[in-house]
Parts: sequence; structure tokens; C-alpha cells
Amino acid sequence: MSDQQIFYTPVQGKTYSLFAEGADSEPYYATIKHLADDFLRRRPDARKLLNLIQQAGKKSFLLKSTRADRQLLQFIRETLRQSLSIYTRRVSEHLQSLTWAQRRDPTIATPEEQYHLYMLEIELVNRIYREEFKRAAYKFALLAHCLRDFRLECRSVEGDIEAVCRHCTEDCLIHLGSVLLEKYGIKPYISVEMEQEKLFRKLKREHPSLGALGIACIPELAQGMRLCLRTGIPPVGIPLDANRCARWMSRAHETSFNLAQLEELLE
Repeated sequence: MSDQQIFYTPVQGKTYSLFAEGADSEPYYATIKHLADDFLRRRPDARKLLNLIQQAGKKSFLLKSTRADRQLLQFIRETLRQSLSIYTRRVSEHLQSLTWAQRRDPTIATPEEQYHLYMLEIELVNRIYREEFKRAAYKFALLAHCLRDFRLECRSVEGDIEAVCRHCTEDCLIHLGSVLLEKYGIKPYISVEMEQEKLFRKLKREHPSLGALGIACIPELAQGMRLCLRTGIPPVGIPLDANRCARWMSRAHETSFNLAQLEELLE
């Protein structure tokens, strides 16, 4: 797929934007890949590094961790802050605006440091599980509904597990993403409202060889990947360029994701 950038309009999210101040999100992907390479030179076992990142916020883990783990985690946190803060400039303002009830939602109340850890986690999960995902006999994808073309009313129809795209407009990123996913034998669905754990367990029973791909905002993608791993499903995913749906804002706003990076992940 060529000339992907023509579909991009830089957008700002409620808390983050992978565009930062640029015209596309390619610099973000170059940065997160470079950071992952650097950390893996210090901790070559990718699965152990992933476990360290996933457990980073748990006091019980820190109490029983080794000095080497604590030192590496401190280095990772500071390096991520220096390299990724340009993409998460709105987190602090967002957190200050939350109501008491909203603060109880761990996704909405995700701290800036956790965004950075999630960014690295997504990159590591993709590296670790990419080949296992590609080997799965049945592969499905969940695309965030805010990727649709907001100029028109979405004509998607109910599918067997979630809504499916009817390809009603050439510029819609759900259309473009669905076409690319289908090229690689992945069934695309539009994620609107569902109980994901129930869905994943149902699909796992029906398809023992199963792979999942997500396109969602950073906190929800990382959490969805963790849920897949707990369910025994190899996951991969691409983050939205910015979080702009009604969960974050008063109403949904159109967003985007990097099609070129999706194809690179699937090749």
C-alpha cells in the first residue's frame, strides 16, 4: 500500500497525540522502536522485559524485585519520559479536570508515566507475539469506531460478533484498514460496545488456533492485549494516533492510525 500519508490530518487527543507537532506519526514509531532496541540490549530476554514493564506499577512486585530490576526500571522510566513526553503533553491537564467519579476509572485516570510504559509494552507485545499471531488459523481484528468517516453516516451492518464495514466511502480509515486486514486473511470488525473477555473466551472455544489484532487508544489497546494473553490468545496491535472518542471527550471526534505501520506489522 503506497502514499499512506495522504489520508492523514494531524489531530490532538484528550491526552496524547502520536503526531506531536509533526505531519505524521512515523517519528513516534521510529522512537519507540529505537527505545525498545536499547532496553533489549540491557535485558535481552523480551518476555522478561515485558513482565518487568507490566508489573512496574505494582508495589508488591517492587518489594520483591531485585536491585538490578529496580535500577533498570528507573532507567527505563526516565528514558521514556525524556523521549515520549512530547506525545503526552495533555495528560496533566486532563487529570486535573477529572471529577471524583472519573478518577475511579483506571483507564480515564491513566498517569502520564503509565502512557509511556504502555507505549513500550505495545511494542514489546508486537515483537514477541507477531509470528504466533500470523500462524493462527483464525485471525480477527477490532477497529475503534471513531476511525470512521464522520462526514457521512456509517452504513456498517451487524456481523457475527461485531459490526462490519460495508466500504461505503474510499477515505474512511475503517474501510482502508479493513481492506488491508482482509488482504492478510484477518476478519475485521468495528468495535463499539462489547464485553471483550466474554467475546475472547467464546472465540477461543470456537477457534483453538486464534490470533487477535487491536486498533485502539493506547490505554485500551494495552489492556486489551493483557486480556488476550490471559485468555491464551496471541495479540498484536496498532495504537490510534490520538484518543478522541466520547469516552474521553464530550462527543466522538474522528481519529486515525498509521496504515503503513499496520502493513509492516502484518508482512
